[in-house]
Amino acid sequence: MSDTLQQVRDLQYQNQNEAENLLLTFMQQNLPFHITEVSLRPSAVSLNSFNGFMAVEGGKRYFFKSHTETDTVIDEYYNAEMLAKAGYNVIQPVYRSEEPGKQMLIYEVITDPSVFEVAWEIENGDPANVESLIEAQNASDDALMQHYEASLEWQTAEEAAKAPIHQLFYHRITQGRLTRFYGSGSADDLMEVALPGGTYSLHDVRDANWEVNGQLYTVTLNHLIEKATALLNPAQDGPAVIGHGDAHNGNVFLQSQSKPPSLLYFDPAFAGEHSPLLDIVKPLFHNVFAMWMYYPQEKQATLNISLDTSSNRWLVEHDYKLPSIRHMFLDSKIDRVLIPTLLLLKERDWLRPDWRAYMKAALMCCPLLTMNLADNDRFPPEISLLGFVMALEMGAESAGQRSLIDEVFDRVEDSLA
Repeated sequence: MSDTLQQVRDLQYQNQNEAENLLLTFMQQNLPFHITEVSLRPSAVSLNSFNGFMAVEGGKRYFFKSHTETDTVIDEYYNAEMLAKAGYNVIQPVYRSEEPGKQMLIYEVITDPSVFEVAWEIENGDPANVESLIEAQNASDDALMQHYEASLEWQTAEEAAKAPIHQLFYHRITQGRLTRFYGSGSADDLMEVALPGGTYSLHDVRDANWEVNGQLYTVTLNHLIEKATALLNPAQDGPAVIGHGDAHNGNVFLQSQSKPPSLLYFDPAFAGEHSPLLDIVKPLFHNVFAMWMYYPQEKQATLNISLDTSSNRWLVEHDYKLPSIRHMFLDSKIDRVLIPTLLLLKERDWLRPDWRAYMKAALMCCPLLTMNLADNDRFPPEISLLGFVMALEMGAESAGQRSLIDEVFDRVEDSLA
């Protein structure tokens, strides 16, 4: 498998000219276009991907995007046609390469901003698009629920195991990323991470008991990883819907000038037929809880966080709060998609009794395995610590003071009674 696209993904932030030259040669050799120029757009939202513009003979420009990661085991990507046939408002690429190692989508140039860009502007005090974004988000989530209901069917374990979405969760645990980021977990592993107050072995981080802002956790990260490995095994029969799979705000455009305002999906790298509970996870975490991952320096500058490891329980206090626009994304997804979905599954007697633990296992993978929290070239010690406790809060049940995600899921459970 070619690793050229992975080199481009990583190089774009260190030497953009070199990355563009490497990519231009690759695209000229592998795409059916007479490409004369490429320009990358390094972006905070491009964690495991890159995008930009290419020009062809005659001067016409196109937009391209590629999602690439080291440990992929999926053979089929980019089911854009499946999404369109299911009724999703998704832009169709003019060309797509699905071959592993050469995954790339080519689009006509789109001038609308992504929801990621608009929401970040709102979070930083620009209210210009607040009303249009709320209207479009609510309508999009209502439509998403309709797509779920229309496409819901039972899936065999063999069919489920082939779904691309598992690359975002189970395969990141089991195919090398977890070990490459955080070591083996054994006591003789020497990998370390800088956290506030010192440098700690990743074995100790993974094996610690935690208390976070008064929330008591009786399980370790190691326990959560082991539990998630069992819960998220792809080869499970169950209900499936046609879904985007990775519909975080970076993969959605806001069409604020349309009447009414609307959202437009693109980059369906992980689209397919899969559990609706997994389909919700990426937007639920990344649109709501994850801005520290995209803007670590900016968030570190406003964050107060402390770590005390002097007792047998690691004590963390922090003041990371969600801006109101993040609560809007959370409430819309919970009230308009998750609760109706769970009620629909319950009505058909297809709701797995451990739906909450299943979703929390997948949610834990988002802060823990999207990026390497132990990479202190990218993350300041304060943000590394916030990422680890975020993984704990997503994956574990809190005792005493409830975490926000547990408060939300408690409300969801009450709605099912």
